[in-house]
Amino acid sequence: MPAYDVFHDAVKQGLIKEGWTITDDPYVVHFGVINLYIDIAAEKLIGAERGDQRIAVEVKSFTGPSMVTEFHTALGQFLDYRLVLDKEDPHRVLFLAVPIDAFETFFALPFTQAAVRRHEVHLIVYDPESEALVQWIKQPVTGS
Repeated sequence: MPAYDVFHDAVKQGLIKEGWTITDDPYVVHFGVINLYIDIAAEKLIGAERGDQRIAVEVKSFTGPSMVTEFHTALGQFLDYRLVLDKEDPHRVLFLAVPIDAFETFFALPFTQAAVRRHEVHLIVYDPESEALVQWIKQPVTGS
C-alpha cells in the first residue's frame, strides 16, 4: 500500500465539509494484474432524479525541491488512473488535488496551463491549513 501524501487528510476533510461521502481511502483499481491506488473515492447525492456524482481524487502536495518533477509524476499518475477508470469505473470523474500556493505559482505558468488543458486534467485547489476546497476546475473534454 502506497504512503499517503502529506496533505491527504486536509483534502479528505475538505470533501467531507462539502457534503461528499468518502467511499474508499484508498480507491483500488485493477488493470489485469496491475493494482493502482488512487488516494480517495467519494460520492455525493445530487437528487432523486439526477442520481449521484462519483469522483476519485489524487492528492499532491508539491512541496519537494522540483515542482516540474512532481508535476511529471502527478501527470503520469493521473493519466494512468484515468486510463484504468475509463475501463473499470467510467462514470467516476478523476481530479488532481493541488495546494493553493502551487496553483497560484506553478499552475499559473503557461507550460503547466497548456499541459493541464491538453491532457484534460480536472483540478481541485485546496487550502491545507483550513482544510477547505477553494476551487474546482473541470477541463473541457475534447475526446482527442
